[in-house]
Amino acid sequence: MQDALHAALLPQGLHDLLPPDAGHEAVIVERALASITAHGYERVKPPLVEYEAGLLAGVGAADRDRIFRLLDPVTQRTMAVRADLTPQIARIAAVRLAHAPRPLRLAYTGEVLRVVGDQLRPERQFRQVGCELIGSLEPTADAEIIALAAETALGIGITGLTVDLALPTLVPALLEAHGITGAARAELETALDRRDASVLAARGDEVGRMLADLVNLAGPVDSALKQFASLALPASAEPDRARLFAVVAQLRGRVPAVPLTIDPVERRGFEFQTGLSFTLFARGVRGELGRGGRYRVAASNEPAVGVTLFSDSLLRALPPPARTLRVFVPVGGDAAKLREQGWITVAALGPVDDARAEAKRLGCTHVWIDAAVSEIA
Repeated sequence: MQDALHAALLPQGLHDLLPPDAGHEAVIVERALASITAHGYERVKPPLVEYEAGLLAGVGAADRDRIFRLLDPVTQRTMAVRADLTPQIARIAAVRLAHAPRPLRLAYTGEVLRVVGDQLRPERQFRQVGCELIGSLEPTADAEIIALAAETALGIGITGLTVDLALPTLVPALLEAHGITGAARAELETALDRRDASVLAARGDEVGRMLADLVNLAGPVDSALKQFASLALPASAEPDRARLFAVVAQLRGRVPAVPLTIDPVERRGFEFQTGLSFTLFARGVRGELGRGGRYRVAASNEPAVGVTLFSDSLLRALPPPARTLRVFVPVGGDAAKLREQGWITVAALGPVDDARAEAKRLGCTHVWIDAAVSEIA
């Protein structure tokens, strides 16, 4: 027995999804995709495994330390299991759909596998569902993706939703404009990651004061934007500020009930983003529901913006699924007719002495007796 249990153990970060959660996840993913495709996004399905060089090209470079590698016995080339679907969608857009009209709207879902989890998401395998809008630099594209992500989350029943905006290119632009490099830059970035405004302000120079101001203005977007507008940012950072204001104005019209916050110095998890980025959270739920933002498709240098939702986080944010109505059908019952009526049937494989007791034992909610369906007390 102990040997059997040991053989059934799964690696850390991997787990079985059992009934009813597996079915619930499938329903949620399909509802999310239905919301996305209703806005003109067309589904694509990339493979689970690709050659390593292709998977790590462009935006995939951020996954270098997260992918499982294996040797293709046919070609003797190194392959890798995807840790994120966005690099694959970028490849499809740049190569397979290079001549498709722009802007290109693509939707997807699939499992990803990572070498290690993290504190907020210890799971190493989970399902992603998302969309990418490729070929437009308009702030309207950013607003469409953010609003679509929020509408999709709300549509599947998420409550307490918030969208946190970030500008991961803002701090690098500020540091480069003031010629801060090397150890001095690393020190500032460490203080920013810790949100230690006192250390930043203690520098006593313009950069320190500005970075401290950026840390302190994090919070609800309405109050933050008033302060953000007054900051004397370098010219290289002005496009980021202008895009932020334009997108926020559009989001207020599209998803006015969704609270918006901003953390202008957040950069962790946005390694390949090239502009305005965002994260979706739900009150009381561990980890983010999804994240996205601006990037460039390396193979074509096209501007793009997208979002990825994580099914494990979505499930944690939703109430347990309602009990499925299942009817037990003894031998001789018309299970086919019941299925035509919309029932889920569990057919007996042989005669039973007590159909009601057998239905209850098998987890059914109803039983077919005397040509009629009755509920089990």
